[in-house]
Amino acid sequence: MSVQFIGMIQPGEVSETFARTGPAVDPAYVRVFAQAHEHAGFDRILVPASASSPDTLLTVAYAASSTQKIGFLLAHRPGFVAPTLAARQLATLDHYTGGRVAVHYITGGSDEDQQRDGDFLGHDERYARTGEYLGLLRRVWTEKKPFDHEGAYYRVKGAWSEVKPLQAPYVPIYFGGASAPALQVAGQHADVYALWGESLAQAGDLVRRVRAEAARHGRTVEFSISFRPILGATEDQAWARADQILEQTRRLRVDQGFARGGALQSEGARRLLADAARGDRVDERLWTAIARETGGRSNTTSLVGTPEQVADALLKYYDLGITTFLIRGFDPLLDTIAYGRDLLPLVRRKVAEREQRARAAALKAA
Repeated sequence: MSVQFIGMIQPGEVSETFARTGPAVDPAYVRVFAQAHEHAGFDRILVPASASSPDTLLTVAYAASSTQKIGFLLAHRPGFVAPTLAARQLATLDHYTGGRVAVHYITGGSDEDQQRDGDFLGHDERYARTGEYLGLLRRVWTEKKPFDHEGAYYRVKGAWSEVKPLQAPYVPIYFGGASAPALQVAGQHADVYALWGESLAQAGDLVRRVRAEAARHGRTVEFSISFRPILGATEDQAWARADQILEQTRRLRVDQGFARGGALQSEGARRLLADAARGDRVDERLWTAIARETGGRSNTTSLVGTPEQVADALLKYYDLGITTFLIRGFDPLLDTIAYGRDLLPLVRRKVAEREQRARAAALKAA
């Protein structure tokens, strides 16, 4: 199995360790950040979404125009745009980017954030709507004739699109969510299921559950997991940097008036905090302190150590069947450069060596 790396860009420079300055949209920063990921050897870049952030589709379009070959993972929230319109928008973007787009569908784990955009459906209903939404998207992308649809959330008559995705059979579907309703949608629709950075035990359990759900629909799913690697020339230096990041995060949250903790509503946040309850260090390298400090917000767990140690830690997740790693740093631009120099080539070499040994063993056994 090959390994892929996804980075993450935002329309301005911001992190847990320093506050955003300047405008909400900084085109020069987006251009440089996207180009840095491409130069570092990332396969894709995630552009995240929230109810207050700049538009992700337009951000991807701009970043793609500033790069040559790197792919993009556009975060998209079902329910705010008609699926027939979204299908045409995404298929059009796929053509303009030369087939470099995938979409990460985020149903929303927070009632508060959903309600900012006028969505007052409950958690389980949102996932039911997402399932219907994704089914409609795929039909618009793949059906050769107009069709009608009448479901619980959408009704269309004569749905049809002149533009089909450049990628066949459709734009790849990434999906996240760890609740029972989310796993049902994942099994039916996801091409890639995305986890936050959990412990080996929790991640392995979730991989098995998603595979079982997909098997019920006669499907297979690939897996992605998210970490915030903290690297050092020595292990002591890496952990010292982790302590500094925690101190900076606490100071900034106090300055911004945020209380410590305050867990989010999502099942993903609950799972991160369950790992954090086991201690700041889990599985030797998994550092949970920022997740605990921020209430399990987003992908806030880290793998800490030298590049060699972090690469070996990632391979343990690879052994679970997780072949895509979404990594981003607390110093976003500088860490991107460091990952491209010190971590990505090392992981790829280790995976290639493993695959070579496996092929040799298979030939010998035959």
